Amino acid sequence: MTHWKSKAAAAAMLGMLCSGAALAQSDSALPAIHKSGAVEYLSGGIGLDESTAIKSASKSWPLTLEFSVQSAQRAQFASDVKVEVHDAKGVLVLQATAGGPYLLARLAPGSYRLQATLAGKSLQRQVRIKAGAPARVVLVWPAGTNQGQP
Repeated sequence: MTHWKSKAAAAAMLGMLCSGAALAQSDSALPAIHKSGAVEYLSGGIGLDESTAIKSASKSWPLTLEFSVQSAQRAQFASDVKVEVHDAKGVLVLQATAGGPYLLARLAPGSYRLQATLAGKSLQRQVRIKAGAPARVVLVWPAGTNQGQP
């Protein structure tokens, strides 16, 4: 009986080590966290490892923004998107340029107006952040929006 218990304990320990290594690998693929005023954010998602890590991390961030440009067959991810987020009083709380198709932000619960600009074309959305309920906003520019151009 003791032999069985030691094998079970070893298997459990191996499982914890493997899952911990997977989490550490996922965390190491995340881009750096930046600050805009009092708001922490990260952006990126270029490459499979980074996009997978961001999607996994998004569950613990209050706001996830996803950027893309519509094409004939399906939307293509966008980057270099200028983002501004204003609170309910109109105060600018976040200003950043997304380095990939995702931007995660640690916003306090409340109502916000966001504006995202790609190649001079702006999209605006309203978003409400609730405690413990991450919000996701997908912004899709029309086909022909020229990425990388002012």
